Amino acid sequence: MKRATAYQDKVGSLARVRARLRKARRDGKRIVFTNGCFDLLHPGHVRYLAAARARGDALVVAVNSDRSVRGLKGPGRPVQTEAARAEVLAALEAVDHVVIFDAPTPLEVIVALEPDVLAKGADWALEDIVGAKEVRARGGKVERIPLVQGQSTTRLIERSAKSPGEAKASARKGKARASKRADEAGGAARRSGRGAGRGT
Repeated sequence: MKRATAYQDKVGSLARVRARLRKARRDGKRIVFTNGCFDLLHPGHVRYLAAARARGDALVVAVNSDRSVRGLKGPGRPVQTEAARAEVLAALEAVDHVVIFDAPTPLEVIVALEPDVLAKGADWALEDIVGAKEVRARGGKVERIPLVQGQSTTRLIERSAKSPGEAKASARKGKARASKRADEAGGAARRSGRGAGRGT
């Protein structure tokens, strides 16, 4: 019987993941690589990772260490420890391997693992994607994956920091703004229609 926590075996050191990828390549598998903090996992992350995995046969996710996240995001982050973030990622069906890195960028990991595909969010310009030059120099591809609008860890943290009353008030204001925009659009359409009638 398979262990309930077998997914945890997906998390490994750089050397361990590299050895596993050598076997995957011998089996003819196409390796996809992506990286990020993945602090509070949300549907945007899940869809992004599924899309990245669809670009090949095995997906490696490099996760920023706690120290690396603090350097990038500032004090108060990450919300979850590196071990917790790595385990949650490993539990996803789309993810095949997880490695934690401590540097400001994953360049060293990318060079060591030599992925066939480097995946990153479409909000990144190609020239700003770390490792793009190295992957393309080896004949690999860089894929910029569209993100899910309205989904972000920062937004989740801000929302959770509000009191229930503040959250409801914010939601009401959002609905009121949307309703006002719809009314304005409808009024503009009606005025346009009357103007068109006078012109014919």
